[in-house]
Amino acid sequence: MNPKVNWFFEKETPWQEAYHLLRDIALSTGLTEELKWGCPCYIHGKANVVLIHGFKEYCALLFMKGVLLKDTKKVLIQQTVNVQSARQWRFTSAKEIVKNKAAIKAYIQEAWNIEKAGLKVELKKTKEFAMPAELKSVLKAMPDVKKAFEQLTPGRQRGYLLHFGSAKQSSTREARIAKYIPHILKGKGLED
Repeated sequence: MNPKVNWFFEKETPWQEAYHLLRDIALSTGLTEELKWGCPCYIHGKANVVLIHGFKEYCALLFMKGVLLKDTKKVLIQQTVNVQSARQWRFTSAKEIVKNKAAIKAYIQEAWNIEKAGLKVELKKTKEFAMPAELKSVLKAMPDVKKAFEQLTPGRQRGYLLHFGSAKQSSTREARIAKYIPHILKGKGLED
C-alpha cells in the first residue's frame, strides 16, 4: 500500500467499499501502487497496468492495454469510439466484485503478463482520423496554420481532430477551430 494513495480510499463516496475490495485484489497481484491522474494506479516498472476509478453510476478497473486482453468473460468496455487501447471493467456493487474476485485477479494478472512481455497496441496513425471539412478549409486558406498544424506532435494533432470533429454542427466546428488557431500557431495542444 502506498500511503500517498490512501486519501482516495478514505474519501466519502458510494464506491468506498468497492474501491477497498478492488485495491485488495490489485495489491494481491504484486503490482506497485502509485497515484496517477488522481487515481490508484498499479504499475509494473514504469508501465501503467490498471487503475481504479469511479463515476456516478459505477466504479471501474481501467486496463491500459485492455484491448490485448482475451476478455473471456466479455466484460470489458471501450469507453468511447476514440479510445484505442484501454478497456474498462465496470462494477455497480461491492457484491459484484466479491462474486468476480478470482476473475478480476486473473484479468489483472493477464494485463501484467502483457506488460512483462512488452506487447504493444497498434494505434491508428493520425492520418487515419477523420479531418473535418471546416479544418481542411482553414488549412487550405491559411498556409501558416497548415504548417503549424503539421508540425504539432501526432498526439496534439489527434486531440484537435477529435475535438473539432466531435461537434455536431458545422458552426460549432468552425467556432472551435477559430478559437484554437492561436494555440496551433504557437505549437500548443488543446490542454497546453
